[in-house]
This record gives sequence, structure tokens and C-alpha cells, in this order.
Amino acid sequence: MSEPELKSKDVDQSVGVSGEPIVRYENVYKSFGDVEVLKGINLDIMPSEKVAVIGPSGSGKTTIIRMLMTLEQPTSGSIIVDGDNLWHMEKNGELVPANEKHLREVRGNIGMVFQHFNLFPHMTILENCMTAPIHVQKEDKQEAKNRSIEMLEKVGLGDKLDNYPNQLSGGQKQRVAMARALVMRPKIMLFDEVTSALDPELVGEVLEVIRDIAKEGEMAMVLVTHEMEFALDIADRVLFLDNGVIAEEGPPSEVIENPTNERLQTFLHRFRNS
Repeated sequence: MSEPELKSKDVDQSVGVSGEPIVRYENVYKSFGDVEVLKGINLDIMPSEKVAVIGPSGSGKTTIIRMLMTLEQPTSGSIIVDGDNLWHMEKNGELVPANEKHLREVRGNIGMVFQHFNLFPHMTILENCMTAPIHVQKEDKQEAKNRSIEMLEKVGLGDKLDNYPNQLSGGQKQRVAMARALVMRPKIMLFDEVTSALDPELVGEVLEVIRDIAKEGEMAMVLVTHEMEFALDIADRVLFLDNGVIAEEGPPSEVIENPTNERLQTFLHRFRNS
């Protein structure tokens, strides 16, 4: 990929971002039993960069972001978040496995939106958003409430504060999940196939909210997605994972519209004809 081929958007927000990466994967491997899911991932994500991750089922897409959220531990390698080693900490001048306190502190920079919402059914959507700031970040209750209302209004649910999850559509629940993550003021937002559990008519409203969040430009975002047109529109860079490795990466105009990798060409052809 030559420098002149990059679109101005890609240069400004990805290649041209100054300073250190907000996230760095260094030779990361992950196995589940005898199955090696990730095979030496090296990846830098810059502050404010929007990265879409695509690939066939079982290629390791979700595992990449689950390790960043400390839901899965790398078999080997390092993940650096905002200058701090995520899975290791320094003790007596040596790197040792991180304890829960260290993991919690570094993970505090990261928000994640899952496929299946994970809302507390016995709480209103306002209470769902307030819980983590109060109990994890030890925020004042009124401050947490005000911030939660602000975020719920941002995702178009300011009129649903007292509703319970079972009173909402799937798209509305997913927007609550986004508001809940935004309340924590993350530097990095992770989206794991957030439209895959939704009815087709609800997909658009969720993608529109993500698009609005991305336009603000403040947070780095990593989106595991099968929505190719959306990735083309929103991403600064697209990663194609295949068999546990990053088989191709670059601006979406190249990776999605003009792929050179044969496996990627086959994947996109099958995807478009499915």
C-alpha cells in the first residue's frame, strides 16, 4: 500500500496521528486448548482511529477485542493500553502477571458494547447507566445521574429513562448499552457485532448512533462487524482476519472495494452473494 493511495481521511485520522498508539498488540497468541485462534498479532491503534475488523467466522475477530476487555487472556505476547501493559505489571523491576486491581485500572480506559446487550432486567435504563459510574468509578450519585441522562439523550432515549429493558425494542436496548459504555468516558470503544442479534429493520438505528459517536472523533473505536457498507463509511482502516492472522489491512476503499488478497476476495464474494 503506497502512501499516495491513502484518502485524506485515512491520513488525517490514522497514519497522520501523532504520538503513541492508544493500543498496541505485540506478538499476541491465543489458544483454546489445542486450537490456536490468534497467531502472532502485531497491531497499533492510534488515538481517535476507527478500525473495522472483518473476516470469516472463527478467524479470531471477537477474541482480539475480548482480550482488550480482559475477558480472555493472551496465551503469550503483550497488549499495551495508553502506555500501560494490560496483562502484566511491574514488581521489583520485573514483569509479572497482572493482579485484579491492575487489570481494573487499565481496563478503565475501555468500553465495550456486546451483541446481546447484557442489561440488568430489574433496573430502569437510567439505573443501568448509573450503576458502573457509582460503584466502579465512585462518582457522586447526582453526577452519575446527570451524565447518564446526557448519554441516553445522545443515543435518542431521553424519553425512556424510567423504562425497563423488557419495555424496549432490541435496537433501543443496544442503544442503552452504548449509553452505558459512554457514561464511563472511555478512551477506546469496542463494538462486537452489535447488530447481529437485531431484526433487520432495527439495524439502521443502531448504526446511525455509532456513526454519530464516530463523527465526534474523540475515542478510538474498534468495530467487529459484518456490515461492509458501514465499515466502508465509518472506518479509517479495515483489518481482514483469516485463520488467526491479519491477512490484509488498509483504508476501507482498498480492503473492501479493491482487495488484492485472494482469501479476502473469496470472503467478500461469498458475503455479498449470501
